[in-house]
Amino acid sequence: MRKSIRLATRCALASTGLLLGCAGSSPVTPPDGTHASGVVFHDRNGNGVQDRFDFGIAGVGVSNGRDVVRTDRHGRYRLPVSDDTIVFVIKPSGFAVPVDDLGIPRFYYIHKPAGSPDGLFFPGVEPTGPLPASIDFPLRRRAESDAFDVLLFADSQPYTQEQLDWLAHDVIEEVIGIDAAFGISLGDLVGDDLALFEPLNRTMGLVGIPWHFVLGNHDLNYRAQSDVYADETFERVYGPATYAFDYGPAHFIVLDDVVYGGADATGEFSIRNYTGGLTPDQLRFVEGYLADVPRDELVVLAMHIPLEGNSDSLRVAQNRELLAALSTHPHTFSIAGHTHTQHQEFFGADAGFEGPEPHHQLVQGTTSGSWWLGERDELDIPHATMRDGTPNGYGILHVDGSSFAVRYKAARRPANYQMHIFAPEAVARADAPEAEVLVNFFSGSERSRVEMRLGPAGAWIPMEQVERPDPYFILLKRRDLEANPGTPTLPVADPSRHVWSALLPPDAPLGTFAIEVRATDDYGTTFVAHRVIRIE
Repeated sequence: MRKSIRLATRCALASTGLLLGCAGSSPVTPPDGTHASGVVFHDRNGNGVQDRFDFGIAGVGVSNGRDVVRTDRHGRYRLPVSDDTIVFVIKPSGFAVPVDDLGIPRFYYIHKPAGSPDGLFFPGVEPTGPLPASIDFPLRRRAESDAFDVLLFADSQPYTQEQLDWLAHDVIEEVIGIDAAFGISLGDLVGDDLALFEPLNRTMGLVGIPWHFVLGNHDLNYRAQSDVYADETFERVYGPATYAFDYGPAHFIVLDDVVYGGADATGEFSIRNYTGGLTPDQLRFVEGYLADVPRDELVVLAMHIPLEGNSDSLRVAQNRELLAALSTHPHTFSIAGHTHTQHQEFFGADAGFEGPEPHHQLVQGTTSGSWWLGERDELDIPHATMRDGTPNGYGILHVDGSSFAVRYKAARRPANYQMHIFAPEAVARADAPEAEVLVNFFSGSERSRVEMRLGPAGAWIPMEQVERPDPYFILLKRRDLEANPGTPTLPVADPSRHVWSALLPPDAPLGTFAIEVRATDDYGTTFVAHRVIRIE
């Protein structure tokens, strides 16, 4: 029997940060312990309560992390739940969900009647009690442009409060007040100490924009017996680890692609006992969400471990299934972190993506660089250059309709600092034809074009992309070792995927010249840099 239920409680944010269940005036199905129901409504005055004229919104997605349903003409939905379910609304374009004082979206209700299991090293979710009669989600109208920016952080990963302070001074201070719609952190928010979630949130909240968080392997509760419970602390602080939201003409899917193995056969826990992967429920969620996304609109995936980050046969099969699901939409892009390098990948039919163009994934350079290692500068902050020669920093994703572009921003560097040129200080004229110039174009890929010339009158020389270690990084590592013997230092140099090489022209004249390099990225933007050299 259906009946109208009205609770006296308000739709509000609990101290734990989860959205409390509350009743609207529309009729809902009483809870039976196996299904959640409620209303998604237009919260006109922003008080979190469905008042008399706060009508339900039709066609809004609501999910349990597996199934995706759409609200009826009254804004009502009904979903199956277990005793370990997070019910969340999929924010539609033109609306906003509530955010807390730190800009963290609160768009979900956690249903764990008994709370998280005992034995976790960091606190999980407190018992939530019986399923509420109605779990309602307030939305407010908001104008959203077809063109907007998204701030991208990867692997901030502070292990201590000191490293969190470095993040604040090195990165956060320069983006406070940035004109971006929201930010996304691509996992490894902290370095194993989940007690740092709260101070990290306070620091990130200073930026002044809503912020979405991806689960990383260093954000797991390693005392969990299995992957099912490894994200309990993350859920308590941030909500579901797999979810979606729309903004303007774009559609964002956040995926938890870290699979934790739990304790080993001896009962010991290891921070390295994880792999990349997805569950059948996640793949079903993606398919269900995409079913209602218009084919000509942009779909962006955010994850921690890159698609190419694991050669395990199961992961390969899961990636193929994911890319096959994306193939119904010609405009797709994905972003990941994890590697503490920056590079780009393109997945075509051989990987399961059947779109007209390969699926493009950016592995984003990290804010922590090489795990906050390296010699400290005049501000007492490590330079933290990554082992592919990329300086630590962040990305800015620009969306314009179904098109997108990403620009890399090195921390505390000018916006036009997009490459490093490595060349001799001086070279004998007779040796000039054998003198090599190397360019590390931080955001370059196989689709980029890099050229150089010697002086403004010189002819442009195409440069060849080569995969080799950045010599500048090798010098930095040597200096760090000499300056700080016996202390943790930078990692071993990796062959960089964005280095270009060319020789000086054979007719180089005597004199002092500026080597000019112009590099054009995947999106058609050209950057110019110079390095002075002497031909003697």
